[in-house]
Amino acid sequence: MSYSIAEIAQTLSIAYEGDGDLRITSVAEPADAAADQLAMAMKPEFAKGLAQGSAQAAMMWQDADWQGFGLKAVLLAPRPRYAMSGLSAMLDPGPEYPTGIHPSAVISPEANLGENVSVGAFAVIEAGAEIGDNSLIGPQCYIGTQARIGQGALLHAGVRVCHRVTIGDRLIAHSGACIGADGFSFVTPEPSGVEKARASLGEEGTDSAQTWARIHSLGGVSIGDDLEIGANSCIDRGTVRDTRIGNGCKLDNLVQVGHNVVIGNDCLLCSQVGVAGSSVIGNNVVLGGQSGVSDNISIGDRAILGGASVVLSNVPAGRVMLGYPAVKMDTHVESYKGLRRLPRLFRDVAELKKAVSKLTGTH
Repeated sequence: MSYSIAEIAQTLSIAYEGDGDLRITSVAEPADAAADQLAMAMKPEFAKGLAQGSAQAAMMWQDADWQGFGLKAVLLAPRPRYAMSGLSAMLDPGPEYPTGIHPSAVISPEANLGENVSVGAFAVIEAGAEIGDNSLIGPQCYIGTQARIGQGALLHAGVRVCHRVTIGDRLIAHSGACIGADGFSFVTPEPSGVEKARASLGEEGTDSAQTWARIHSLGGVSIGDDLEIGANSCIDRGTVRDTRIGNGCKLDNLVQVGHNVVIGNDCLLCSQVGVAGSSVIGNNVVLGGQSGVSDNISIGDRAILGGASVVLSNVPAGRVMLGYPAVKMDTHVESYKGLRRLPRLFRDVAELKKAVSKLTGTH
């Protein structure tokens, strides 16, 4: 399928210049773009690659000298990367799963499927499950007893939605995601070494062997609207109350959300983030890749964690954190600069010691 430059500009509500009738079939990086592709020359450094490709049209920044690059048409966006969001939606053909109910799907007669729901091969939908209108359940998915999924959901192949999980509208869940597994909760008959270590700040540890007893997860998972959950990410059910995630949150691949966690609206959790049990995360929080949040921690609205940071204490609203343990980013940067200066400092001190020894005649 192809689109004219004028059609794209109208759909994205951005300006274009040049030949609006020029049609493109897909996008490409500037150096690789063919004549029927739109070059994504969204920054001056990207535009340098146009000379190596064959693009006739490009998406560029406002006020770009597009004619100087030999182009026939250009899309000019105030924020090109944001415009790319709408453009990618136009050009994405999607997973192209078959529509309808596959004959190999196992659907309980007590399940409730809305209008225009598609269910792929070897999917299983248990009794009491509810799936909203216009949802697509991909092949080999599992929907547990009394799970509820809102309208317009897209579950890619192999997603697991466990029993008594409640999900809002327009969920996108990628392959291997598991929503509603039991939380990781275990206890010993007497205070464990972990409890002693925490209470004593490491002065005490394990002094006797004990067997771990399992605490069952009696709560569920409640998720809002417009969530996207990456491949092989896991959201555990609560111990007594539900684990809760607000509207508009986006979870990357391999994210772990522990039991009883509460996450606000429009949060971004990047790959390999781990949030331990009973932590509370506010609205519009960004957790960088491989960052971790200890249990029972509170993170305020709009806070940002840099990659690989580990939070061991509460974070106020709007704070930008980095490091292990996580501190204010500027403090961490100064500490890192000081660490890099240490070898030179040691050399300077050694030279000073030699000079003092010569002056005093000591060795």
